Amino acid sequence: MTNVDLLTDAHLTHARTAPNGRSAEVVLHDGPLRQTILALRAGVELGEHNSPPAASIQVLRGRVRVTALGEGDVELGAGELRVLTHERHAVGAIEDSAFLLTTVTSIPGA
Repeated sequence: MTNVDLLTDAHLTHARTAPNGRSAEVVLHDGPLRQTILALRAGVELGEHNSPPAASIQVLRGRVRVTALGEGDVELGAGELRVLTHERHAVGAIEDSAFLLTTVTSIPGA
């Protein structure tokens, strides 16, 4: 069993002192399904990138800004969830933040 609260705290602590201001760990990997805890220090951004076939972001702590091509900026706070499927997007930390990124890397038969 994975204790998400403990991992979130540990990754936030690490991100605050890491030179790149981030910390991440894959906490579940089952076939094409992956769940990753990512922590970002305030002001750090994961630059624009493609989304896998299916993805979502759930903020665990703090506030993040998701910038999606053609949709503008959306701010998410702790407890909020957003689908990222089929969108180029960037994620930036408004304050020290951690989120659970859920991805499906392939869809059989698609």
